[in-house]
Amino acid sequence: MSGHDFKSTRRPEPDPLLLDIARYARDAAIDSAVAFDTARYCLQDTLACGLQALQYPACTKLLGPIVPGAVLPGGARVPGLNLELDPVQAAFNIGTMVRWLDFNDTWLAAEWGHPSDNLGAILAVADYMGRRSTGASARSLTVRELLAAMIKAHEIQGVLALENSFNQVGLDHVLLVRVASTAVATAMLGGSLEQVVNAVSNAWLDGGALRTYRHAPNTGSRKSWAAGDATARAVRHALIALTGEMGYPSALSAPVWGFQDVLFKGKPLVAPQAFGSYVMENVLFKISYPAEFHAQTAVECALRLHPVVRERLHEIDRVAIETQEPGVRIIDKIGPLANPADRDHCIQYMIAVPLVFGRLRAADYEDAVAADPRIDALRERMQVRENARFTADYYERDKRYIGNAVQVFFRDGTATERVQVDYPVGHRRRRVEGEPLLVRKFEDSVRAHFGAAQAQRIVTCFADRRALEAMRVDELMSLLVKSEQTE
Repeated sequence: MSGHDFKSTRRPEPDPLLLDIARYARDAAIDSAVAFDTARYCLQDTLACGLQALQYPACTKLLGPIVPGAVLPGGARVPGLNLELDPVQAAFNIGTMVRWLDFNDTWLAAEWGHPSDNLGAILAVADYMGRRSTGASARSLTVRELLAAMIKAHEIQGVLALENSFNQVGLDHVLLVRVASTAVATAMLGGSLEQVVNAVSNAWLDGGALRTYRHAPNTGSRKSWAAGDATARAVRHALIALTGEMGYPSALSAPVWGFQDVLFKGKPLVAPQAFGSYVMENVLFKISYPAEFHAQTAVECALRLHPVVRERLHEIDRVAIETQEPGVRIIDKIGPLANPADRDHCIQYMIAVPLVFGRLRAADYEDAVAADPRIDALRERMQVRENARFTADYYERDKRYIGNAVQVFFRDGTATERVQVDYPVGHRRRRVEGEPLLVRKFEDSVRAHFGAAQAQRIVTCFADRRALEAMRVDELMSLLVKSEQTE
């Protein structure tokens, strides 16, 4: 510590990365038609994930006001429910339901994550803004502006994930949700450049949650509400900054006390490319299966093999699984699986279920299905190894593949074909194939949750792109509030 001058009180200029994030969030104009089209699909997909999560009591028990009765008439609302909350708690609700089933979009790089998690903050703030009836700063955002905010949040989170690996130092990727949501929410609320910098500096000063709850032997349901927690914290930082609360200009770079020295092993945080719309244009959708993304193509492989093995499960000698290095590190698990959160992060479980049943649904992680003895019997015969080419293609900028291969060997010496899938339906290279499936996922989720008349109004609204983008966000949220019983 003697090498640093801790006596000087001279306040430094803001870290360049703080300024870059703030300028982009506040001032950048998004003009990519591909990004806007993808963001519209992303909005549908994310809402579908949230509505599906409302079927699970483990999720819904966490929703609502922070304490009974703490509602805010005229406040932000939660899709699929009939709640009015302050925007901080609304962000927690939306962020939690969106992430609960591990079914929303994904970004994979040195760090991974789920950029649509940011919609918890963005949607809560936009609805809150539209419902304020007084004040000189009262302003309603259109859905087009909402989509632009989503593009920016995706970009901040995703670009920071390209070369900064927080998981390698034990920090959870929701740190980037908090940073991206803070920047975008503060800008949406009309914050000045200084206020956005101040808010983002405080988001970094929060440090990061440990990844303990994502890994054996502690895997648990916090991984499903961690994003809600991050978006709620982001909205709080935005609102505090708007009061004029100060920021911390060298929050990242301060010797000894800054984020880089304390939590990033002294390495500088980098943004390897300028912020634009790259991330939204290339984001990965989980369309087919509610599964941790490194296993999406493995599930597809297993489903192709199901017709061949379903009558021969008792004859299987071993199942050979090839995956990428992150897949080995994150989801290769042996031994008992304690809960649904444990199971949806186990590549062996996510392959065993489709081999046995020919499907993988959110309900398949629940105890009733997990109790089938054939699943664990198959898991015990599985061998997982890294395929170096899958790893290389995973990190290559112009590919971002998530390859897996599965082959089943029988006791009589025969074997199935080796089935390999390099990228899933939700990848940009299969976007044309995936878009109709994504819309069906959205419409099925809406019709399952709302009464027929309300569901049709929602489906019709999203079918007209121009009308949807011109609509105010608070008008859209009025459509999404649960007002009828499902028929």
